[in-house]
Amino acid sequence: MELGVRISTRRRELGMTQEGLAEEVFVTVETERAWESGAERPDRQSLVRLADALQQPITEFITTKEAPDWTTRDQMFSDIHMYTRMRTLAQAENLPNAYKALAYARDMHQGENRKPSKFDNNSPAVPYIVHPLMMACHAHALGIRDDQVLATAMLHDVCEDCGIAPNDLPFPENIRHSVALLTKHEGQPTKEYYDGIMTDPCASIVKALDRCNNVSTMAQCFSREKLIEYIRETEQYVYPLLEHIKNEYLEYNDAVFVIKYQILSLIESIKAMLIGG
Repeated sequence: MELGVRISTRRRELGMTQEGLAEEVFVTVETERAWESGAERPDRQSLVRLADALQQPITEFITTKEAPDWTTRDQMFSDIHMYTRMRTLAQAENLPNAYKALAYARDMHQGENRKPSKFDNNSPAVPYIVHPLMMACHAHALGIRDDQVLATAMLHDVCEDCGIAPNDLPFPENIRHSVALLTKHEGQPTKEYYDGIMTDPCASIVKALDRCNNVSTMAQCFSREKLIEYIRETEQYVYPLLEHIKNEYLEYNDAVFVIKYQILSLIESIKAMLIGG
C-alpha cells in the first residue's frame, strides 16, 4: 500500500480530518493533502510525528519494498518466570527481605497495569509488577546480592502508587528510609528529590536501575513530547546521579558502568530518531 493511502486510511479509521492531522504533525493542511495524494513525501521528523498522531509504529509508514515485518514487544520477560527466579535466588542466598518484598510488592500492585503500547491498541495489559521484577533481576544479574537493594527495588513504587506511608512498610528501617527517598512527593522539586537520593547508596543504585528500565521501554508508550521531557530529565539529573554513584559508592562501580552504557545507548538512539537522524 502506498504511503499516502496508508496515511489516509489510518486517519479515517481514527475519525480525524485532514485539518486535524495537519495540526497534530505541525504542517499546513496543504502539505498533509500532498502527502495523501502522493505528491510529496514526509521527511523523517514528520514521519515520527505521523506515527505518533496516527498511533502506529513508524514502520507502517516506511514505503521501501522491504519494510521490516516486526512487532514491538510490550513485555520483555515473563513476570511469572522472573518472580520464581528471584524467589529461588532469595531463598538460596539468604536474602530474607528480598524474599518478603517479592510477595508484598506483588500483592500491593495486584490489578495494576503499565501504560499500554502506543503502537497496538489491542496489545494485552502488562502487569505493573513486571517493572520492579525486571529491576531486581537486572540488579542480581549485575552481581548485586545486597538484601536491602533487592528489597528496595521491589518496593520502590509501593508508597507512591499504593498510598502506603514509608514508615508503615513492614520492613527494617534502612529499607524504609531508602524507599522514602525514592518516593517523590507531590510538588517536590526535582532537584531536591535527586539530591535526597544521592545521600543513600541503596536509593541511588535503585534509582539508576529504575531509570534504565523506564528508558528501555519508553519508546513503546511515551508520546513524542513525553520522550523529549524524559530525555531532558535524564540528562539533567540522572547522568549526574550515575557519576555520583561511580565516585562515591565504589561497590556499584561495575554495575553503574553497564547501566550508564544502556541508558546512553538508548537515549542517543531515540534522540537520533526524534530529530530525523
